[in-house]
Order: sequence, then C-alpha cells, then structure tokens
Amino acid sequence: MNRPMTQQLATNGTTPGYMPGFGNDHETEALQGALPQGMNSPQKCPYGLYAEQLSGTAFTADLPERTWCYRIRPSVKHSTRYAPVALPYWKSAPCVDPEVASLGQYRWDPVSADGTALTWLTGMRTMTTAGDVNTQVGMASHIYLITESMVDDYFYSADSELLVVPQEGRIRFYTELGILDLEPQEIAIIPRGLVYRVELIEGPARGFVCENYGQKFEMPGRGPIGANCMANPRDFKAPVAAFEDHEVASTITVKWAGQFHKTQIAQSPLDVVAWHGNYAPYKYDLRTYCPVGAILFDHPDPSIFTVLTAPSGIPGTANIDFVLFRDRWMVAENTFRPPWYHKNIMSELMGNIFGIYDAKPQGFVPGGMSLHNMMLPHGPDRSAFEGASTAELGAEKLENTMSFMFETRFPQHLTPFAATEAPLQDDYIDCWSDLEKKFDGTPEGNWNT
Repeated sequence: MNRPMTQQLATNGTTPGYMPGFGNDHETEALQGALPQGMNSPQKCPYGLYAEQLSGTAFTADLPERTWCYRIRPSVKHSTRYAPVALPYWKSAPCVDPEVASLGQYRWDPVSADGTALTWLTGMRTMTTAGDVNTQVGMASHIYLITESMVDDYFYSADSELLVVPQEGRIRFYTELGILDLEPQEIAIIPRGLVYRVELIEGPARGFVCENYGQKFEMPGRGPIGANCMANPRDFKAPVAAFEDHEVASTITVKWAGQFHKTQIAQSPLDVVAWHGNYAPYKYDLRTYCPVGAILFDHPDPSIFTVLTAPSGIPGTANIDFVLFRDRWMVAENTFRPPWYHKNIMSELMGNIFGIYDAKPQGFVPGGMSLHNMMLPHGPDRSAFEGASTAELGAEKLENTMSFMFETRFPQHLTPFAATEAPLQDDYIDCWSDLEKKFDGTPEGNWNT
C-alpha cells in the first residue's frame, strides 16, 4: 500500500522535492502561509497547527541543531503506553558473546532473503557492535533486507542516527519532515528521534546501515585541500515539507537504550505541515564525490576519501568515519598503488556496493562485507600484490568500482548472527597464505616468481 503524502511542488503527491546544502538552516511549508515568520512560537499558529521543537543537540551547544515543526498534533498525541517488542536480529552495543571470537580478519558473502516477508524493522541484521549505546559512544553495523513496505507502521531511534547505504533495490523514506527516495550509489542520514516509515519502491532491497550512537556525522575538515573537492555541501539534499492527515490506527516502534517498544495511536504521526531549522534528514549522491589523491608518487592515507565523520572526544580520532572508494585515476610513479599493508588503531568494516575492489580482486563481491579489527594486520592479497608490484605504470583509471568503509576507534564485536548465520567465508584468512618471501639478501630481491 503506497499512501501519498501531501507535498508542495509534488506531482500527484509522490515525487520528492529537495533543498540543497549540508547543515543549512532550511525553511519549507506544504501549505502556503503555514510557516510563521519572524518568530518560532506564536500564540496561535496558522491553520490551527501546534509549534514543536525537535532538538538534535543540547540547548547550550556551541552550534545547536534544532528544527521547529508546525504540526497537526503535538508528538505527545503520538505517544501512549508502551509495550516491549522483540526484534531479535537488531542488536546494540555492548553485545559481547563469550562464544563468539571477534579477533580475526573476516569476510562475508551477501546476505540473501530466504522468502520471508521482511520490512525495514524485521529485515535488519546486526553484524557488529562497538562502544556502548547507553553512554552514547560507538556504533553498530547492519545489513537490511526488505521485501515489503511498512503499512501504518512507523519507527524512530532515540539511540542513534542512521547512515543508510543501499546496495540493491530502491526504497522510500516517508519522514516527519518530508520524503527521501534512495537507490544504490546514494546514501541517506536519518537523524536521532525522527519518525518515519520505509516503503519498497523496487525490490527486494538490500543495503548497509551504520548506526551512530555518538556525535552527529559532519563533513570532514579539508585542511590543505582547501575549499573544494571531496564531498561538497551543495550536493546534500534535505526534503521539502510533506505531511499525512490520516485518521487510521497506527503503530510506532521506538528504539531506546537498545530496547524496542511499541505504542498504538489513532492516526499517522507524519503530520508536520511546515518546518524550519538545521536538524533534518538528507540524502547524498555518492557519484558527486570528487576524490583527490597523489599526482606524483606514494599512496595517500585512505582518510583522504572520507565523506562524513562523526567526532569523538579525542581530537583527530573519529567515533566513525564513512570512507568511499569509487572510480578514479591512478597516476603515481614508482608507487605501489593499491592500499598498503597496515595495522591500524581503527577498526575497519568494509562493504562492496558494486564492482571490484582493487586490493581484493577475488572474493569481495557486491553486497559482501569484510571486517579488519583494530590492531590486526591486513592488506592486498597475493594477486593484487603481484599485479601492482610488477605492473607497467602508466595513467590508469579504476572503473566499475564502489566500496565503502565504516571505520571506528572502538573494537567491533561480531554478533551471533554474523558468526553463525551470515554467509562467512571461512577461507578468507587464507588469501594471504601464499604471499611469498622475496628477501634473498640482494638489493634486487627475489622477484622472479
């Protein structure tokens, strides 16, 4: 069932509209004159609406993030008595099972739907957790599988904002602040506390989710790179106002402190007719990311490919980095061009959206994931190493590739699902077993293999 929202500047109420700019203070109204001007909380709002503020930061934050909503009912009318509900595959940190070993290098094939009817909520599968949801540090990584839409069923997370990375199929987020359509090679950020439902446009749908317990994602500082390249603010799109005025029995599921509860209400909660502020969902087209890199020699640190970062309390060390590896030119001279071997303070969970990843040309398939936990060595497999070490170095364009990384300063612990039910590649660790000793005591080394 696809129930259109009422939306300004939409065709038949179903074509989303967007406003550009990351972190901008937007204003938008679905009915002309619904948005008060010059003040936030007038004695009487137009159209008989209620004024309500949604806060994403503390009131006293240096740069507070909040949005004023003008809605048909205040949110307290969308909240009644709560009852626990089981979503056994959606886990929160700390989730440390003594029977599950997280120390190691892991890789999974794509998780496939088994014919079971799955919505955004029932199709979420947690792969790793890190930190502590109760102290609001760390993250969780998930895969989602969707075969059907949420109908008169809504959700919000009080624990986290969600970074959504589609890999297959198309989905639509109907949120309190408007509509976001999402397809592979795009991402969306859904803020903490925002109510929404997810409908399936083209499916089945599969993708990845980074659940951020900590400080919000922001754009990384460019430093010496300067004002341009990487992700540009204008390419982030927030939705225009849209609302539902439907008197129909509905359910809201809330994720709070790692637990799930449901409340029954008598209407749709997506009733914001107008809003203004800087706390909103948005989408971003990964194809607009402008990579930069070495143009003479050496391989830059992969942090140069950061799209978004969520800071921690330690300067220069992220709670989460979202890093993108897309098509790009490789021109460095006398340089080993794929990622080098390394052992890192950060824990790296990678996903393949499509194509071939240059450091792992075999086995890392679209929809697959890998985990290289903190202070565990990893790097190219033998075929990538041999090929890059002996290649004739000219200008080369990497094409048909898009992978990403959820990187965190915390160790990522495997869930029982990741360890026992997800399609784990038991032989992944063997991809380095045939690396050969090249040292033979001569300056040239043994490069005859």
